[in-house]
Amino acid sequence: MVSPVTVVKSEGPKLVPFFKATCVYFVLWLPTSSPSWFSALIKCLPIFCLWVFLLAHGFSFLGAHSSARKILAGLIFSALGDAFLIWQEQGYFVHGLLMFAITHILYSSAFGMKPLNVSAGLIITAVSSLSYMLLYPYLSGPFTYLVAVYIALIGFMGWRAVAGLQLANDLWTWTKLSACLGAVLFMVSDLTIAVNKFCFPVPHSRAIIMATYYAAQMLIALSAVECQDVEVARKRT
Repeated sequence: MVSPVTVVKSEGPKLVPFFKATCVYFVLWLPTSSPSWFSALIKCLPIFCLWVFLLAHGFSFLGAHSSARKILAGLIFSALGDAFLIWQEQGYFVHGLLMFAITHILYSSAFGMKPLNVSAGLIITAVSSLSYMLLYPYLSGPFTYLVAVYIALIGFMGWRAVAGLQLANDLWTWTKLSACLGAVLFMVSDLTIAVNKFCFPVPHSRAIIMATYYAAQMLIALSAVECQDVEVARKRT
């Protein structure tokens, strides 16, 4: 298993543009009440940097590892979702929801179905069900089922990410831990969006949403860079 120190030394420099772009977003803190292509660019810039992060590992790397390609594709749809959500008050919220739904399908496929880890699935199902029960009284029209489908998709993605982390059996790598933490943070970010939009105002919601979202995407992107070692470990088990 690769040590965290080695990971930081090898992958840290490639993530510098991402950290800089994230800082730019929080420093500028452009008002959401005035959507523009510039604000969309600033919001998407950290995700663009994660594209570059994966591409920096080479096309041969991406060509050899389907998981990395799926995560890159998920990041592309995420950027489209971010752009649509800039204009959510102008009627593009559902478009953003669709882009992120596709993202979760791609991430789920990248994480794979082995190991199954039914107990993790039951826990995620319980959390997802409770989340929907919280939101349901505030939903109306098509959002009643759109939100249900979205929660099911992100819950499934979370299950597949958490399932790979087998701490009890010492069968884990930093990439599996990264995927797990990333998926959990993604769920926290999206639940905050839903509560803030449909239920009641969440204090400092934008800061919570974007901080957890950018951290989630970075961790999921990181989980792709050691696909070869993960695939070898799966074959051994």
